[in-house]
Amino acid sequence: MEHDRTRWLAKGKFGIMVHYLIAPPGTMPDQRTAEYNRIIDGFDLRGFMKQFDAIGADWLIFTIGQNEGYYSSPNRFLDNVLPGRTSRRSLPLEIAQEVKSRQKRFILYLPAEVAGQTPEVRQAFGWQENDPTQRAFQANYVRFIEDYATGLGRLVDGWWFDGCYPWPVFPSSNLDFAAYIRAARAGNPEAICAFNDGAFCVGRVAPVTPLEDYHAGEVHVLVNGDIGLGWWKENPRPYMPTARFIDGVQWHCLLPVDSTFCGPELPDQHYSDEILVHLISRIHAAGGAITLNLPIGRDGLIPTQTVEQMQRVSSRLPQR
Repeated sequence: MEHDRTRWLAKGKFGIMVHYLIAPPGTMPDQRTAEYNRIIDGFDLRGFMKQFDAIGADWLIFTIGQNEGYYSSPNRFLDNVLPGRTSRRSLPLEIAQEVKSRQKRFILYLPAEVAGQTPEVRQAFGWQENDPTQRAFQANYVRFIEDYATGLGRLVDGWWFDGCYPWPVFPSSNLDFAAYIRAARAGNPEAICAFNDGAFCVGRVAPVTPLEDYHAGEVHVLVNGDIGLGWWKENPRPYMPTARFIDGVQWHCLLPVDSTFCGPELPDQHYSDEILVHLISRIHAAGGAITLNLPIGRDGLIPTQTVEQMQRVSSRLPQR
């Protein structure tokens, strides 16, 4: 490729992702805001980074927020139109500073839409239930993304945007990918971007847009140690990459370990050390990259047994 932003992704052992998403309790907005701040303030940064060090991952994907409608860092746009929905502590900033001090990479997660959020959040972003173009929403959301990107600057190495599905109310074909990418790169022109349209989960491997840098690669299950290509209820077929790039996009997958993307429908997925080492090694051989999604508690800590397994797996993988 003429400009290879994803080289570091292809050269790393693996990354981890944690879905740190908090829906604060409370009957009144002020109560929920106070409780949200209390929880975010209680995130054990030192303990989390100690676990990150033990795991030996080369990058971290961290969620700012999702359908809960609360975001773990201040944002000028959202704080102006809907105060009380962001934390006073900038958790992504603190984590990014720690990750970068270790010469590792930091990727932020955001949904690309607000379809599943509360009416007040949808209204704040200009979401229109009967407008599949979502022009007003996109103009506002780009500002929202850019506020985070400029605030964090070069601490952010990439973005993973979720929810780019063929929604009737906002099909991904109407998403202004170029505008999202410009906003995401406002603080770091080298930041890589992925957009998740669930391609692996519906049985295909293709970029959602040629503008993205790497596949989102959401996987639900493994099939006999291979990537399960397709919806887990429909007997997904085994699949493994054969090349680093597919249609010019870096091959990457996101696999849940001791966790699931399917809620209570599917139990948490756990695999042996041997299966994970073999899987990652074959992905490396093709020039691909893999992120392992791990569970995390409200205190910011990953379960001990999960950390111990990741540590064992990492120790069996050669440096790339």
